[in-house]
Amino acid sequence: HDLDYEETKDDFSQHGFVTSKILKERGINEKVIETIKSHPGHIERKTKMAKALYAVDPLTGLIVASALMHPEKKLEALSVGFVLNRFKEKSFARGANREQIKSCRELGLSLEKFIDISLKAMREIHKELGL
Repeated sequence: HDLDYEETKDDFSQHGFVTSKILKERGINEKVIETIKSHPGHIERKTKMAKALYAVDPLTGLIVASALMHPEKKLEALSVGFVLNRFKEKSFARGANREQIKSCRELGLSLEKFIDISLKAMREIHKELGL
């Protein structure tokens, strides 16, 4: 979903749209394309998939930052409570928009449950993440 990150870093208003154009040319499903276009917050998120991507995008950054500051530097060492405490520290991982993460409530998920689901998913790919 961030395929265009480098290309649009100087013009965030285009983030998501460049990727969407590339994917459309390759015949990717329109629902996926709409989700990608909506994830930066430029357009309304209408589907659960769009709402989930919007909320989880900054959360993954917060989780990675939490792992890197943990003594073990591994996702396996993190608990929901540990990540939640980092979430509450406004100066920690400032780029992780807390309001955006809290939008998980639009999916009927508490913040704690959302962190738990995300942490479990990231642990499954910990080798690829180097954590």
